[in-house]
Amino acid sequence: MAGNDAGLWVRRFHPADDAPFRVVCFPHAGGSVSYFFPVSRALSPAADVLAIQYPGRQDRRHEPGLATIAELADGVTEALLPWLDRPTVLFGHSMGASLGFEVARRLEAGDVRPHALFVSGRVAPSRARDETVHRRDDAGLVAAVKELGGTDAQIFEDEVILEMVLPSIRTDYTAAETYRYTPGPLLQAPIHAHVGENDPKATVDEVRDWATHTSGPFTLTTYPGGHFYLNTHAPAVIRALSDALRPSDLHITQ
Repeated sequence: MAGNDAGLWVRRFHPADDAPFRVVCFPHAGGSVSYFFPVSRALSPAADVLAIQYPGRQDRRHEPGLATIAELADGVTEALLPWLDRPTVLFGHSMGASLGFEVARRLEAGDVRPHALFVSGRVAPSRARDETVHRRDDAGLVAAVKELGGTDAQIFEDEVILEMVLPSIRTDYTAAETYRYTPGPLLQAPIHAHVGENDPKATVDEVRDWATHTSGPFTLTTYPGGHFYLNTHAPAVIRALSDALRPSDLHITQ
């Protein structure tokens, strides 16, 4: 179905060609498609789950990373075009939420309306923080990633693996921390925001302001935990995604 370029970006763990919906998952900074394997397994066959693989990691490790959300969004949007033949839900965690938002904006500018946008663990675009983790030396960058607790600790104990993954982590942090919202039309798609109550990267108030970026419905759900509350509360988030997979007047239109 998808062309060669789309094949670089899109991964399907449990293909469901007859599913009535698609769910597109955007990883966090330093993350990869494997993080969403459980989501794909849980939602299949009700939804055909696509996970987005950014350049510079795993099977794309020999490609240079993209250091801006705009570049990532342009690449992802183009890669997704062959897959938008049915209602599509976008889900992004942390940096992936900003990327999902920018992809949604590009799709709607092209008269393709997502069924819904799920954003997790990320401040609203209009509430950008002044963060500089991407400017730290390697030790400082590793310390910041460790503190959030979302990355397998064994990675940091293996010098060979660490040398392989650090460039993509730094590039992603650069993209996430330098992202600034450019005002434009509100999304028409509903936005469903999820966040840990003690997330050091996004307070509940900062996440609540996602409501100002859509003309459609908005919901906010909080969970005990920090930035990677998802690791503990994945079943609840997956249920929320599943609940969104039902017909409405917000289907994709092309």
